[in-house]
Amino acid sequence: MIHRLFSEPLSIRNSVALDLGATNMELNPSIYGNVSAFGDYIEGKLGAKIGFGGYLEHRIIYESYENFATASADFRNIHLGMDFWTKAGTPIFAPLEGEVHSFQINPGAGNYGPTIILYHPAEKIYTLYGHVSIADLVPLEKGSPIAAGQLLCQVGNPAENGGWPPHLHFQLIRNMQGFQGDYPGVCSQRDLSFYANNCPDPVTFSFPI
Repeated sequence: MIHRLFSEPLSIRNSVALDLGATNMELNPSIYGNVSAFGDYIEGKLGAKIGFGGYLEHRIIYESYENFATASADFRNIHLGMDFWTKAGTPIFAPLEGEVHSFQINPGAGNYGPTIILYHPAEKIYTLYGHVSIADLVPLEKGSPIAAGQLLCQVGNPAENGGWPPHLHFQLIRNMQGFQGDYPGVCSQRDLSFYANNCPDPVTFSFPI
């Protein structure tokens, strides 16, 4: 059984596709380089709806954050998960039966902030939830069972989620490569082939959103 991530299925009534790609001419450094301005931009696009999108999206917004530059200057700007932009405190439900793999706070501007990773043995897949609330990590224990449809966490606020407008970064991962409580959510063009295979599209994986 696969459960939806939010309280209601996303539809044309309650959601809208959000384009944060490099071809969006509305975005410029004065917007994405300022947390407040970026938040206002997102809110203006959403209204009262949930914004979604971003899988393998080429984004220029990462140029405002030092942690996306690599030692080889191979800039990371391809988004590997799907983002759901909504209000802080929005509940998020586990889509599949599984267990807690790991969790931690990933600090720093532009980072995940509080992050939860689940493992789903039946599907042999991991799910990552970034930018959630700090309070949601307190009751977690590694290996604890998680039921499909169980309330897992809530969308965090900018003070705790790496300075982003409130949203969930949701990502599928086939091989964790030894990571604990963290996994790259953005890659460089050079590494895209590997990460596109290791982090499949939630839509084509038949996750109901």
